[in-house]
Amino acid sequence: MNITVFEYGDEMIVVDCGLSFPTDDMLGIDLVIPDVTYLKENQSKLKGFFITHGHEDHIGALPYILKEVNAPIFATTLTMGLIEHKLKEHKLEINTDRVVVDFGCVVKLGAFSVEFIKTNHSIVDAAALAIYTPAGVVVHTGDFKVDYTPVYGDAIDLQRFAELGKKGVLALLCDSTNAERPGFTASEKTLGKTFDTIFHDNEMRRIIVATFASNVDRVQQIINTAHTYGRKVVVEGRSMVNIIQTAMELNRLSVPENTLIDVDEIPNYPEEKTVIITTGSQGESMAALSRMAGGTHKKIKITPGDTIIFSSHPIPGNEMAVTKVINDLLLKGAEVIFQDAHVSGHACKEEIKLLYTLTQPQYAIPVHGEYKHLKAQEEIAKELGITSDRIFILRSGNVLEIGEESAQITGDVTCGAIYVDGLGVGDVGTTVMRERQNLAEDGIVVVTLVIDSYTGEYLAGPTITSRGFVYMKDAEDLLEEATALAYEKLEKLRAQGVTDWGRLKGALKDTLGDLFRKRTKRNPMILSIFEEV
Repeated sequence: MNITVFEYGDEMIVVDCGLSFPTDDMLGIDLVIPDVTYLKENQSKLKGFFITHGHEDHIGALPYILKEVNAPIFATTLTMGLIEHKLKEHKLEINTDRVVVDFGCVVKLGAFSVEFIKTNHSIVDAAALAIYTPAGVVVHTGDFKVDYTPVYGDAIDLQRFAELGKKGVLALLCDSTNAERPGFTASEKTLGKTFDTIFHDNEMRRIIVATFASNVDRVQQIINTAHTYGRKVVVEGRSMVNIIQTAMELNRLSVPENTLIDVDEIPNYPEEKTVIITTGSQGESMAALSRMAGGTHKKIKITPGDTIIFSSHPIPGNEMAVTKVINDLLLKGAEVIFQDAHVSGHACKEEIKLLYTLTQPQYAIPVHGEYKHLKAQEEIAKELGITSDRIFILRSGNVLEIGEESAQITGDVTCGAIYVDGLGVGDVGTTVMRERQNLAEDGIVVVTLVIDSYTGEYLAGPTITSRGFVYMKDAEDLLEEATALAYEKLEKLRAQGVTDWGRLKGALKDTLGDLFRKRTKRNPMILSIFEEV
């Protein structure tokens, strides 16, 4: 959920607008987007969204946020192409102003001037931003690495960072994702030799490569190697198809003629003459590779003659899901390669040091990655002579007031997570999530009672059913005891003249809850349904 507000006077701009994916305990949730209450409260100040690159954690929330706060979007070519695809899905393309910005160009909006600077990352057209304000120049790296031999386009514009450093940089917001790793991140192009070796060693086997859909350079090298070995290429997975199609339309991906084929054409070619590029490298349950591994993919079946390449590292938290997919593939007899087929898109320690050395910032503000990564960059900044009082590790919602004379955290604004569940945005909150977790952990017990609307007598019930709590046929004694206890409690309340449904339901919940805890050590959700006749 990368999103940062820069504010000067009565004007503000936003850098990036990303989402995050649900964790295991967010049952039923599709996406998580940032709470932009502060932007809604200050809509009149907002001048525009500036996007560093096209990954979901930087652009994914745009179609949701733009429905709340509309402002122009500024981005480079491929980034804008991916954004436009999202806007069309949400029917927002007509009402949203979009400006494609070339590297080196400066966009002036009121007190702000924003320059797009060429960087390298695991997606084409990634940019850093130099944000010029009356208070000074702030440099935001976005996600970056230093790649002197990129697959597409030019290397990172280190000269421009040096020029900014000579003129004076107030603050550097630098990518921290790989701040714990020593040395330099390997060039994306080094994987070309790796793929060549794998393809050479598996000439008589079908090859399936799982990678991030957005890593266009990786896909380009796979396609190049496949073409060299005379193989046809199938692209599988909705996000993969969308991004590759967009990249081809914008000339960010070059595919030799007659190389791509549709998935339905696979049976027309020998298996050893095909390559399948697919999503699912992170073990996502509904991704194409996961469905292949589970035997549920409608058009592609894994066979003992397949070689599967995981061209990625598991994102922290995804290790178990990835391992499960690998195990399922191995059980089907496939060969799985999951080492040395990936390079990171983020800068390691020496590249981060290089950026600091070139820009010479007055203040350091580590961004991106987890808290331990931010702390690792703090240590790098200290090594380079930046004192602790000039390094700020911010928490979401912090307000940092910064100028040439001083910098300090002065307060907080509203922030947090908004859950997207199907078509609902924000209608599932913490209460609903707790209920879902309770249902998932202990199930539900439903008590049904029919009441005479005139006399208040109990005509039928109480009847007890359960789902996800106990198997009804194996727990007849428990449910009979619960039914008897509920009837006894209801009769006692009726004798006391209690007719309020709220009190009756509360009493049933307490009585049955105590019984189930004693007998099963579980706490099912207890729902009472009363019907008047």
